[in-house]
Amino acid sequence: MTPRFDAIGLVVSDMAAAVTFYRRLGFVFAEGAEALPHAEAELPGGLRLLLDTEDTVRSFHPGWQPPTGSGRAAPALRCGSPAEVDAVYEDMVGAGYHGELKPWDAFWGQRYAVVHDPDGNGVDLFAPLPGQ
Repeated sequence: MTPRFDAIGLVVSDMAAAVTFYRRLGFVFAEGAEALPHAEAELPGGLRLLLDTEDTVRSFHPGWQPPTGSGRAAPALRCGSPAEVDAVYEDMVGAGYHGELKPWDAFWGQRYAVVHDPDGNGVDLFAPLPGQ
């Protein structure tokens, strides 16, 4: 048996807020997902984004506690162009989400920015710079 990468799971404190955030970024959730304890969005290539409420996680892991401090994992979304990084960042910040890192031309050859989801998880936005 060989395990295969299938999904990315995030624990959320407010399902409606999380679904709204990720829908704004283009993720497709079933109608009514905002009111569910578990929601999934299929990603290109067959991967899935899984959202579970804190109560759902505690239902099978009673001692679970939300992490403290900065996160160590971040969903990374490839945009179609450097201009799209700027546009998505401005759209999310304009909608009231926290812009952690304004778009900039990173030394590793990408236009790069970070916004926070409602739980404070960083979501990276990036696109290769011309000629990269």
